[in-house]
Amino acid sequence: MSNAPFPAARPAAALHRFANPGQFLRLSGRVLPWLAGAAVLVLALALPWALAFSPPDWQQGETVRIMYLHVPMAWLGMGGYAGLALTSAVALVWRHPLADLACRELSPVGAAVTALCLATGSLWGKPMWGTWWVWDARLTSVLVLFFLWLGHAALVRAFDDPERGARMGAILALVGAANLPVVKFSVDWWNTLHQPASLTRVNAPALHVDILYPLLACTLGFSLAFAAVVLFRVRAAVMERRVRALQMAAARRAENS
Repeated sequence: MSNAPFPAARPAAALHRFANPGQFLRLSGRVLPWLAGAAVLVLALALPWALAFSPPDWQQGETVRIMYLHVPMAWLGMGGYAGLALTSAVALVWRHPLADLACRELSPVGAAVTALCLATGSLWGKPMWGTWWVWDARLTSVLVLFFLWLGHAALVRAFDDPERGARMGAILALVGAANLPVVKFSVDWWNTLHQPASLTRVNAPALHVDILYPLLACTLGFSLAFAAVVLFRVRAAVMERRVRALQMAAARRAENS
């Protein structure tokens, strides 16, 4: 009889091999400086391009510059939550502690970018709509997304047993993923005050290239920074857990001696 693993077991074996904490620390230690350096370099070029050298919009004027922060934060809030839901599914299926740590460290960063999305949206909405906030379908669904981020961050830290907290947080993340299509398509499904998506038309986006290109550059820079911050937090959490394990082992040896 062959000793080869069943096909269903192969993804789990690969996951445990590449997501081993020691392997993760070695790999992330090599990747993180490059990732952070790329984020700094791209943002150093993109932000002056967007905030100083790109032209004002013919309708919005200089107010359009808020978009260079607002839109990347909106994309990161949604994309980050999709990543949270995917990582939560991995944690529930394979029970890998590194996936639990990644979820735990991702949610505060996701909550921060979603809060920035809401804040910049309010700053943008006041001159454009004449009000800081309306219970618009897009705005309300993003507010729900923000509360989901906060709820996950609080829930995984609310239990004395970290595994139980991680499991409850993973379930919340998967249930909350149902809000993502609402955020994305709310401007298409309902008559909302929020403007429709400007980049869905690949051949003819609604934005002029003088505004589109710096927006894409800012999005790339903030995405790299988001990934670098999350990776740094996960590395710190893994090392903290290792230090705690060593301290507990030392305490047990001292009790037995």
